Amino acid sequence: MDIERVDEIVARHGAEPSSLVQVLLDIQRENRWLPREALRRVSGRLGVPLARIMHIATFYKAFSLVPKGRHEVHVCMGTACHVRGAARVLDKVQDLTGIRPGDTDLGLNFSLETVNCLGCCALGPVMEIDGRTHGKLSPARTAEVLKGYA
Repeated sequence: MDIERVDEIVARHGAEPSSLVQVLLDIQRENRWLPREALRRVSGRLGVPLARIMHIATFYKAFSLVPKGRHEVHVCMGTACHVRGAARVLDKVQDLTGIRPGDTDLGLNFSLETVNCLGCCALGPVMEIDGRTHGKLSPARTAEVLKGYA
């Protein structure tokens, strides 16, 4: 990430240490992850120790310290989705993308995560891609949905 862009984000938030989480969220939103050099720059600009920034960046699930794919795929493994075939949906996603939960493909196209619930149990099994929910999935329908993001 461009260090000048990091400076702009910090300045937009008044270079206040209390804005740390929002600064990190903005960097994450633009870059899809938090590069180490960006965190060092934020530390210097806000006067917050890098160790404190790392603690926050590793505590909140919204942050990633490794590159994420252009499309973030979340497969619900909650009870309602599980009994309706979520494991088969997850298997299909893994087969098509070549990645496992917690991973990102080499081309940085997809990142895959499993979640405990997406809050739409009646639509199970459910998969969310880039915040868009896809429900009542079968392995074949999962393949169709993923093709739309390739």
